[in-house]
Amino acid sequence: MPVHKHLIIRAEVNRPITSEKGLKKWLRNLVKKIDMKVIKGPFAAYVSKEGNRGITGMVMIETSHIAIHVWDEINPALVQCDVYSCAEFSSNEVLLELTEMEPIKIEYMLLDRAEELKPTFSTQAHWSAPIYQDGLYG
Repeated sequence: MPVHKHLIIRAEVNRPITSEKGLKKWLRNLVKKIDMKVIKGPFAAYVSKEGNRGITGMVMIETSHIAIHVWDEINPALVQCDVYSCAEFSSNEVLLELTEMEPIKIEYMLLDRAEELKPTFSTQAHWSAPIYQDGLYG
């Protein structure tokens, strides 16, 4: 039976991705880093509506999808990201991909959705520098 892992991330960042090209590259790198396979995309579009200004992107992977929105009109910028897969992946690898955006705060939850919505891990952490310096990832 396949796994059903759903990683939900909320981050506040100092260097948000603001271009469609940049977000597509970030999504391709993430897919490669977690050893998944792209079936469509990545797609990205900038939303210029006041109050929702920022960039949205998604990529369909062989085992489901990755979606992200970066609100850049606020400081720090807000990032919301979902990674859902029916295959195993490293949550830590996903979180490390956020370092290029210079996160100052990251909250995340990992859900096991195989039979019910069961949180397997949840944390709230505050980082002022690259997240690996706090001893969480190396």
